[in-house]
Amino acid sequence: MAQRAALITGASSGIGLAIARVLGEEGHALTISARRPEKLETAAEALRADGLEVQSVAANMTDEENLVAVFAKHREAYGRLDVLVNNAGVGIGAPMEEIQTKHLDMQLGVNLRALIIGTREGLPLLKEAGAEHGKALIVNTASIAGKGGQAWLSIYAATKAAVINFTQSTHREVGGAGIQCTALAPGFVDTPMTEFAKGQVPGEEMIRPEDLGEAVRFLLRTSRNCHVPEIVFTRPGEGLDTP
Repeated sequence: MAQRAALITGASSGIGLAIARVLGEEGHALTISARRPEKLETAAEALRADGLEVQSVAANMTDEENLVAVFAKHREAYGRLDVLVNNAGVGIGAPMEEIQTKHLDMQLGVNLRALIIGTREGLPLLKEAGAEHGKALIVNTASIAGKGGQAWLSIYAATKAAVINFTQSTHREVGGAGIQCTALAPGFVDTPMTEFAKGQVPGEEMIRPEDLGEAVRFLLRTSRNCHVPEIVFTRPGEGLDTP
């Protein structure tokens, strides 16, 4: 049985993959999940090539049965959960009068509903880890858009504000059980999800996915007496109102 284990959603590329790599380097056996099986397994093979222990479990985050199965397979493989990273997310921009219901439902489903279900499913094992060593982690990927409303990204921004709030609520409920909860709120990160913005901000000037990975490494290394509720990432010279 692994000495430490982590589950990361949205981990086939970008932020999720960068965080998974750090957790593997820090001694965690990994379950990584994302929607596309082929892309996910390619990511898993790259991690295994570096000597990390990893299983990939493809899932549609909007399908509760799929999501619950990810946690069941994690438990079967490793028997413990020390770090849960709810990272899967989707952003679809549109003027408010042109919002399509299917896009509304998708963003609510992936960004918020799946995170809530994942937290529910992960808590029993996280509480066991918290009782064992006093510092299990839940890391939720929010966005700087969650710090203030964003034109043309109103649904995305609203879901990410809810992620920050839900993270706070989770910590207040389970912090006494040795579980620390942190929301990551980055501006534009150089990932496929920000292709739409690269005419405005070149990819080479964006935050790196590895920056968020290193933030998770920091969270692992602080003492059990130190809780970091939120980390905001901005580009130099920009503030909380600028993605």
